[in-house]
Amino acid sequence: MTEGSTRVVLAALAGNLTIAVSKFAAFFFTRSSAMLTEAIHSLVDTGDQVLLLIGQKRASLPPNARHPLGYGMETYFWSFTVALMIFMAGGIVSLYEGVEKLRHPEPISRPWISFLVLGVSMAAEAGSFSAAYREYRRVVRGRDIRLFGYLKASKDPNIFAVLLEDGAAMIGLVFAAVGIGASVYLKLAWADGAASCMIGLLLVAVAVFLANETRSLIAGEAAAPDIVARVRRCVEADPRVERVDELLSLHLGPRHILFAISLCFRDDVSGEAVQEAASELTRKVQSVDERIGFVFLRPSAGIAADVSPGPGTASPAAG
Repeated sequence: MTEGSTRVVLAALAGNLTIAVSKFAAFFFTRSSAMLTEAIHSLVDTGDQVLLLIGQKRASLPPNARHPLGYGMETYFWSFTVALMIFMAGGIVSLYEGVEKLRHPEPISRPWISFLVLGVSMAAEAGSFSAAYREYRRVVRGRDIRLFGYLKASKDPNIFAVLLEDGAAMIGLVFAAVGIGASVYLKLAWADGAASCMIGLLLVAVAVFLANETRSLIAGEAAAPDIVARVRRCVEADPRVERVDELLSLHLGPRHILFAISLCFRDDVSGEAVQEAASELTRKVQSVDERIGFVFLRPSAGIAADVSPGPGTASPAAG
């Protein structure tokens, strides 16, 4: 999944950088406010991809004494920064430009350049969106999870941020085309500025949604209900376990999940057997999903159970 999300971000970065340059060139020749807004939009998206790549790089750092559970949650911090970038550098600037053009409309020259760039941009954005959409379909693996539900439930902002940005970009291109067309062919001078305002409002909406989702992840979200249910069944199926008193989970990043389980072993399980059972249960729980790295087991009887970290993680203390 990490390689898949990196490919998605790199594809979006390459596409947005090329599109941003072409849109700025188109604005230089046409003086279209909507085209300038779209150029700013693509430039912000390019910067966003760079921030997402920084987040991925930081999140891949190994655990150490200062960060014993790793750096996985850095992904969420950088994604939140992306949301702020979209809001301030994208949405607010676009709204300002649109209002200025509404107050002081200017004629658009050489509109065919704008339409040509918008068409090429639409093709490039569709290609980038398709890459992110294919990764989304790969992640859900045929389960009946609609795109909006995935955006709400996903723990990987690298994918859903690109989906949101590219989806908004394609809608923004339509707004720009309609605004330029109405301004040139219907002689509605205000339409170009209105299109900029619509693009700005769209970016603000995307930024608010992305910020809210990443805020929830930073605050600490549990693993998906399906994973929690499978872990519970895995533990309860062990004949040495009498009951599970408490089962807590926490995403430490898109690729790292922590489970803390309080359970009661059967009375006929000796202290030495409890140690062996805890080690086996840890391995079983980690096998439920490749992202489960840390498992803390706490027997209700107060016997210190063995807790094994996942591959590549620092050894946690027994809960």
